[in-house]
Amino acid sequence: MSSDSRRQLLNAVTDLFLLDEAPNEASQSHYGDIATRSLPYLESDARRDYADRVAATATLPRDVAVTLASDADADVARLVLKLSPVLTDTDLAAIAVSQSQRHLVAIAERVRLSESVTDILVERGDREVLHTVSANEGASLSEQGFDRLIERGGKDDQISLALSTRSDLTPHRAERVMRIVEQLSDEGKLWTKANSETVTLARQARHQRLEIKLLLVDLAAGTRPLDEIVSMLADEDRAFHLALVFAQMASLTTDQALRVLMQRDASGIAVTCRALGVGTEAFEAILTLRARRLMFAKNASKDDLRDYAALDPAMAERTMRFLKLKTRLA
Repeated sequence: MSSDSRRQLLNAVTDLFLLDEAPNEASQSHYGDIATRSLPYLESDARRDYADRVAATATLPRDVAVTLASDADADVARLVLKLSPVLTDTDLAAIAVSQSQRHLVAIAERVRLSESVTDILVERGDREVLHTVSANEGASLSEQGFDRLIERGGKDDQISLALSTRSDLTPHRAERVMRIVEQLSDEGKLWTKANSETVTLARQARHQRLEIKLLLVDLAAGTRPLDEIVSMLADEDRAFHLALVFAQMASLTTDQALRVLMQRDASGIAVTCRALGVGTEAFEAILTLRARRLMFAKNASKDDLRDYAALDPAMAERTMRFLKLKTRLA
């Protein structure tokens, strides 16, 4: 009944649970019961070590993920909030309205955030949260959320800089941000260097938005190889633009494409790329981008690259057709 004994028990059961790549409902239920009963009796360090170990596990029972993500100790919750594919928008929203600013920063670092969750972060978050949200292109901003972000942080040069360089800015939003940048500059509230960087990066962002439009036209016309575009965008760490390419080529929504591209399990992006005929070298560039964004170990993508080389194109195409049909019927 000691804390150390419970820690040993949980670690041993977790070893067994993680060996099964597709546990059935009974296994998940039993494991979840053991984990949720053990966690309240563990010290903070033990809870943090356990949370870091299972944070990205796609088969983790949802009640365990929610328990860890809601832990009052932000060090325990951090990686689960940032990486867990199990947490729903409802879970994230509930945590965002009730937990500390450090919890909110972790949520703001997720690869993808819905407008509803981002709205809460923008409303409740402190300056660090607003900095993180504004710089995270995977954080979707509603019109209300964008307006509130401008209202709360528009006079912060770091937030204005981040907003001005987002590749998903609409022309209307870009115009508003640049007006704020110019106003701050006129009022002497931007350092000369910061102002220069802002203008340069804003121009670069506008250039990239125009460039991706032209690239998508070339793709549709078949005048530029897909592998060349994929490799270029991956090498330049332009995940959002890469998602736009996959959305057009695979007839997906941008949200679906970004989710497939950046989820920790590489099987989805592997099937998509193989069905589209993406070569091994271009896919390796995608894996390198994912490793940077998701903080994988240096050699963690070797198995994914080997599996991709062995993936049958015909089977990948059938899988894509099935998933699209399933999505339409859902």
